[in-house]
Amino acid sequence: MTEKTGSTLPRRQLGRYLTEWRTRAGLTQAKAAGLLEMGATSLQRLEKGQNSRIKTRDIRAACELYGTPDDLTEALVGLAQQAAAKNWWHQYGDLIPKDFDVYVGLEAAATKLISYQPDLVPGLLQTADYDRALVSQIWPDDTAAEWDRRVQIKMQRQHIVNRRTQPVTLDVVVGEAALRRVAGGRGVMATQLRHLADMSTRENIELRVLPFEAGFPSGVSMPPFVILDFGTAVTDAATEPAVVFLEGVVGNLYVEKAEDVASFIRSYDRISDAALDAVSSRNLLRNIAREHDRER
Repeated sequence: MTEKTGSTLPRRQLGRYLTEWRTRAGLTQAKAAGLLEMGATSLQRLEKGQNSRIKTRDIRAACELYGTPDDLTEALVGLAQQAAAKNWWHQYGDLIPKDFDVYVGLEAAATKLISYQPDLVPGLLQTADYDRALVSQIWPDDTAAEWDRRVQIKMQRQHIVNRRTQPVTLDVVVGEAALRRVAGGRGVMATQLRHLADMSTRENIELRVLPFEAGFPSGVSMPPFVILDFGTAVTDAATEPAVVFLEGVVGNLYVEKAEDVASFIRSYDRISDAALDAVSSRNLLRNIAREHDRER
């Protein structure tokens, strides 16, 4: 796809949410444009994330018309106010409410996820017990009921991998450290690793392990990252540019500048080439699971 002026990740996400809520409200694009007193073409460009200048009053008016919750309205207004930068640093609580997860919306829209996770099991492949062990440490002051709620959200996210119709494709390299670091106890780890081995047999999942002995294939210690691919159109052009996601403690970085994305892809290719093949990875997962069982 030829990039349009102003087509940035925050604006495309804004467009997705506006389209979703307009549809929920039972309004056609033409009907909504008329009620909002704007041209149908303007609303179409807004929903496609192609407007270079967005008026926050238009976003508030659309949210009121569609009946969006107040917290979501503020999040969408925050998205509208983001700079038109190709690499976007989203600081938690900065314009966009802290509990509004931009990444989850992107994840749901992607057709393929390419990920390197050196120390943790990838979220879409975590068991509930493994995730609960992490959640209880991230939010130690929360109640058990709140931990369960957070775990349930993670489990719901995994539907994109498990659904029968057009499941997302996962291409993942997991570092050996992720298999040996204990979260939730040895029993939890044994079950988690067997789950990884089982999931790796699915047609839409390619999972390999980067063993300790492989060293540093990129010459540096790479952080965990996810490359989100949104597929191609009938013309074989990308429907929208790929995005690299890097999670942080106080905020997240979204990278979509083409040369920067290409750099991450090259790094992933080197890591992937150094990893074990799928069968050897599966065998290692089951072997380490047995080690966890023996040490319980």
